[in-house]
Amino acid sequence: MQVLLLDIVFSLDSVITAVGVADEVGVMIAAFVVAVAVMIVSADTISDFVNHHPTVKMLALSFLLLIGLSLLAEGFDQHISKGYIYFAMGFSVFVEMMNLRVRSRQSRPVALRHPYGPKHEAAGLR
Repeated sequence: MQVLLLDIVFSLDSVITAVGVADEVGVMIAAFVVAVAVMIVSADTISDFVNHHPTVKMLALSFLLLIGLSLLAEGFDQHISKGYIYFAMGFSVFVEMMNLRVRSRQSRPVALRHPYGPKHEAAGLR
């Protein structure tokens, strides 16, 4: 039941996104149907992946903000070419894929320098 309720929420989100990105009704309907099918079939897998990679959550949020700003601009009669939006989203996904790949090869977290401050100077750390 919870998956079906979340599916309805994400389907509405995909409809809003499709309206913001697509100009044709057929594309909007196809986006809605595909979103529902993907959510029903792979809800657990996608949920596990997103929970394991929190940066993907931020990427999804940035996509929603990008589409929202695009819709807002359209509301003020400012046209933003869909090509710019698609390129920005595609480039972001590419960068995130590269980051996920690099992070999967690391066996330990990145070692950072010690913080700088008076407390650390007294201890002889720099």
